[in-house]
Amino acid sequence: MNTLIKTNKLCKTFSNGGTMQHVLKNIDMEIYKGDFTIIMGASGAGKSTLLYALSGMDKPSLGEIYFTALDEKGDEKLTNITKMTTDELAFFRRKNCGFVFQQVYLVDSMSLLDNLMVAGLLTNKNKKEVAQRAKEILKSVDIEESLWNKFPTQISGGEAQRVGIARALISSPRLIFADEPTGALNSKTGKDVLDALTAFNEGGQSIVMVTHDITSARRGNRVLYVKDGEIAGECNLGKYVHGDKERHQKLSDFLTGMGW
Repeated sequence: MNTLIKTNKLCKTFSNGGTMQHVLKNIDMEIYKGDFTIIMGASGAGKSTLLYALSGMDKPSLGEIYFTALDEKGDEKLTNITKMTTDELAFFRRKNCGFVFQQVYLVDSMSLLDNLMVAGLLTNKNKKEVAQRAKEILKSVDIEESLWNKFPTQISGGEAQRVGIARALISSPRLIFADEPTGALNSKTGKDVLDALTAFNEGGQSIVMVTHDITSARRGNRVLYVKDGEIAGECNLGKYVHGDKERHQKLSDFLTGMGW
């Protein structure tokens, strides 16, 4: 089964001073296994709202979201997450989703290693296994062993964001959701974060990322453009290749056509 997420007439409406604001409007879309999917759009277009709905962090007003999760036997099953209770959704997210935000939200009173351990122990009670995986992932995002016992306030913003990626991966999620992960970083540290995400995607990790930055968007193989609460267009870029000028031009032309 190649489809990870499928939506049916997805809608999200907010009440703003007595006026109903339709943020998402009848969205039918699919997210595919192994893709690095980018969601772009102007400010207020609904891209972050869409991300939170797809991940089960926010319930839609209408419509359905189906997620291909693993059942207790390890078999794939298309599950309607809009029918889940709050507790069921929390359990579902712990097992199937990883999250990377613009603000890292590491616990300042815990070491970097312990930040990962706490997240990992939510789904695996074997402390030794969780510790081993945490160390392997920290290495994979280029966090040196000398930093593992330091606190979040003792490292740089780029390092903290890479630790945030490691934390998102600790429970081997089916899908990582990233919301502007480079938005608060300079170009050098932002590139390091994008390199880490790209490397995991090349290893088979599925990713959905919201961004307003064309440099970040180039890392995806598929770009969805949200406009006025709807999917206005899609651009398929294929596998990421560093320095591919044709890729940059194709994406630029697509975004221009979308009115970006």
